[in-house]
Amino acid sequence: MSKRDYYEILGVNKGASDEELKKAYRRLAMKHHPDRNPDDKTAEAQFKEAKEAYEVLTDPNKRAAYDQYGHAGVDPSMGHGGFGGGAGGFDFGNIFEEIFRGGGGGFGGGGGRGGRSQVYRGADLRYDLEISLEEAAKGSQTRIRIPTETNCETCKGSGAKPGTSAKTCGTCKGSGQVRMQQGFFSVQQSCPHCHGSGKVIEDPCTDCHGRGRKRENKTLEIKIPAGVNEGDRIRLSGEGEAGVNGGPSGDLYVQISLRQHELFTRDGDDLHCEIPITMATAALGGDIDVPTLDGTASLRIPDETQTGKIFRLRGKGITGMRSGVAGNLYVHVIVETPVNLNSEQKELLRQFQESLGERPDHHSPKEGGWQQKLKNFFSS
Repeated sequence: MSKRDYYEILGVNKGASDEELKKAYRRLAMKHHPDRNPDDKTAEAQFKEAKEAYEVLTDPNKRAAYDQYGHAGVDPSMGHGGFGGGAGGFDFGNIFEEIFRGGGGGFGGGGGRGGRSQVYRGADLRYDLEISLEEAAKGSQTRIRIPTETNCETCKGSGAKPGTSAKTCGTCKGSGQVRMQQGFFSVQQSCPHCHGSGKVIEDPCTDCHGRGRKRENKTLEIKIPAGVNEGDRIRLSGEGEAGVNGGPSGDLYVQISLRQHELFTRDGDDLHCEIPITMATAALGGDIDVPTLDGTASLRIPDETQTGKIFRLRGKGITGMRSGVAGNLYVHVIVETPVNLNSEQKELLRQFQESLGERPDHHSPKEGGWQQKLKNFFSS
């Protein structure tokens, strides 16, 4: 079975810094560590996968090999992995190419393992998109405008002025590689004249100045699936930066964040909201209207309801993107103390208070219990 991309495993872009790699690995390690997931083979496999990706990408040499050759560059059993070929089991070409890179010595054209084209995949891009709770719940479509590197339309990515073409490099004879003599060793490195492309542009395109790519903005249509949540990513294949020398384009990752809502807070696929009710409704009971994402729903408040009581409305939450099951809406009722009372209303409340008598535990169970705890505290 083919291995997953190390950058995809950690959830980072190809150009991620060591600090970003560390943060991503810590998050995955905390989530999938075997101590936190006993007897969970899937979590154990994900933990090992993240550990392997982190160890490779934080090692500069291994990361460089992985970026150039993929998994074959770091796996000893797969070709370029440092123990694949050459005398004594070592690939001396790769080793000494790194040792003497940029050093002195004479150059010779082509030879050896020449002819390797310097083709690179374009960089992945990230776009942070903030959406409303309603858009997350029901899904939507939106347009985003992103800056990116795209192939130059004038020269079709060749870098050469229309009507002309790139010439074969005279230094490396088109191989993109030159042989460098360093003492007893003869090693190869990228041609310093054409930078490994094997071609030289004598008459560059005036629009991109020979780069073959241009920096510009492009507009994309994004489909947001229903049920998407904070932190989810939408991958748009091939919408990242253009590749180099005909390489494939990178991907665009749209990172979702949710705008704070005036009424609801989200917890997974469940919603929570607070609703104030009067003392009379709390004491006598009654029906109230509760807001939902689909309109209003009626909720029966039983008599003698206390502040902080939570009522559940089944299926009034958000239908999960992966589960396909609707969450619940949890209503937290808050009993409000009346304000701005006139003298007559205050007198009525005094009469009401007097009518309750001397038994707080009978009419106010929490107050009665608290008074008893207070007595126990001071008597101990």
